[in-house]
Amino acid sequence: MKITLKDGSAKEYTGALSLYDIAKDISEGLARVACAAEVDGGVVDLRYVLDHDAQVNILTFDTPAGQAAFRHTASHVLAQAVKRLYPDTKLAIGPAIDSGFYYDFDSEVSFTAETLEAILAEMKKIVKEDLPIERYTLPRAEALKWAEDAGETYKYELISDLPEGEEISFYRQGDFVDLCAGPHLMSTGKLKAMALTHTAGAYWRGDEKNKMLQRIYGTAFPKKSELEAHLAAVAEARSRDHNKIGRELEYFTTADVVGQGLPLLMPKGAKVIQVLQRFVEDEEERRGYLLTKTPYMAKSDLYKLSGHWDHYKEGMFVLGDEEKDDEVYALRPMTCPFQFMIYKARPHSYRDLPLRYGETSILFRNEASGEMHGLTRVRQFTLSEGHLVCTPEQLEEEFRGVIDLVDYMMHTLGIEEDVSYRFSKWDPNNREKYIDQPEAWEATQAQMRAMLDRLGIEYVEAEGEAAFYGPKLDIQTKNVYGKEDTLITVQIDFALAERLDMTYVDKDNQKKRPYIIHRSSIGCYERTLAMLLEKYAGALPTWMAPVQVRVLPISEAFVEYAESVQKTLADAGVRVEVDARNEKIGYKIREAQMEKIPYMLVVGEAERDAGKVAVRSRAEGDKGAVALADFVKDISYEIATRAH
Repeated sequence: MKITLKDGSAKEYTGALSLYDIAKDISEGLARVACAAEVDGGVVDLRYVLDHDAQVNILTFDTPAGQAAFRHTASHVLAQAVKRLYPDTKLAIGPAIDSGFYYDFDSEVSFTAETLEAILAEMKKIVKEDLPIERYTLPRAEALKWAEDAGETYKYELISDLPEGEEISFYRQGDFVDLCAGPHLMSTGKLKAMALTHTAGAYWRGDEKNKMLQRIYGTAFPKKSELEAHLAAVAEARSRDHNKIGRELEYFTTADVVGQGLPLLMPKGAKVIQVLQRFVEDEEERRGYLLTKTPYMAKSDLYKLSGHWDHYKEGMFVLGDEEKDDEVYALRPMTCPFQFMIYKARPHSYRDLPLRYGETSILFRNEASGEMHGLTRVRQFTLSEGHLVCTPEQLEEEFRGVIDLVDYMMHTLGIEEDVSYRFSKWDPNNREKYIDQPEAWEATQAQMRAMLDRLGIEYVEAEGEAAFYGPKLDIQTKNVYGKEDTLITVQIDFALAERLDMTYVDKDNQKKRPYIIHRSSIGCYERTLAMLLEKYAGALPTWMAPVQVRVLPISEAFVEYAESVQKTLADAGVRVEVDARNEKIGYKIREAQMEKIPYMLVVGEAERDAGKVAVRSRAEGDKGAVALADFVKDISYEIATRAH
């Protein structure tokens, strides 16, 4: 048996061996830190016995798959500890995730901070016991009987949903058994450093119609020092969480009587979004976009024509009852069919194209209650939405123009290094989700892939993430906790022009279907604001800060001069306010610093008499006294260039 290793070297063995024994043969040290292995591209347990020629890569914690096996084992230890302490608890699922692991439980016990301490203590006992972990399989009927006898109703459902003939595997550690595909470590003793971080509610299978379960999150590392470093990073992330910063700095708030997923933008948050919106609309106009303003709702007839009714109805807010009402309306989840009605309002020739429509759209999507979070996932949001109608010959140039616009936006916001690119394709095995035209899908995806490659964009491909009418480029970002969200999308649409009977007269005097590009330029404003608050820890660049300057008179005697400074700055287009309260200057400075205001101008007798201001910069500290005219010139330049 010939084993080819990752570095290209090879080893010969006369008989079958477990991957753990192969790791041990390579190096005792490697075997000690090994978590799993890769055989011909597939990840398996170290206990897997190899009896044929193969390419083998031993996976340690330094690899994503090794981390997943390590942390998946920790999730089983968590489940075992919970079952020991609270035997009536029912188990749901417990996967590894990027930052650690979680397990969902159905329990009468409420998992509090004190409960987590007890569970973690029990987990440490299980680790100390160093229980060997064994894998075995059962036929379907026996697997179902195991779940039924154990009272594990969620496991029973999972087994029932497995395809006929699927191998059903289990893992045993001591007296604990769990349904699982693996892989796992060889024993529980390998888990040297663990922590349980928090709890949350989670609907079974992510469906709000199902029971709400209790989810325990945790993480695990091979070394205590690594765990401590991770927890410190998490603490830092929490301090930058937009949900925390945004509320503390009064950018937004929420109210139960308003509703979940409906944040209330306070003056600061509204000002930032206004600044961004004006910037976007002005830039789009400069690039040839035509502004539209369309209704927030439409009859179901429009959505049926576009296909949203068939493919997106569950995500829409429907007004009325189809069985009782002559006309049923729905709040719009996107603007495309409305702008296409504008296109259809008059005939077009090839000379009219490309047409670029842009709109700052208020949209409504009926997100599941468990998915809502701060400003990143909401039920009403504002999108920098646009649709380009072009001829086939113009498609690539227009696509390039959209990417150039998006790049410019990201560079101006200072986030171009914080994103990744995902080429989102349809899933041919889930045709109900998409317009069922396989040949059109394959052709359009090939065309989009070629354009992305010519642009030199590095991307990953994701099956099943396309829009129902075409493939898309998703520009992805991660929040402070590592959760990924889509910030900006660019989509190529092969279907809606035909569905909505959009045409143009070509050079040969024949009617033809245009190509359509759907795009956002800065994405959802609320989500973008959340990302910016986290990236800059609330200290937004001067050009987008809601208050750019605060003037701080040393005493009441200098309020009049402070107000004259305020007027000079306001006349220059600077967002400025005066703190005229009868408080000590140190207190005023500290408060302005806590509010992340870019510049504080302290004014007293010397400054008034000389026509100067004492400048304190958020970034550079005390900069001394400068002529007011010079400060106006400097900050105006900083704002105009959108420095960050």
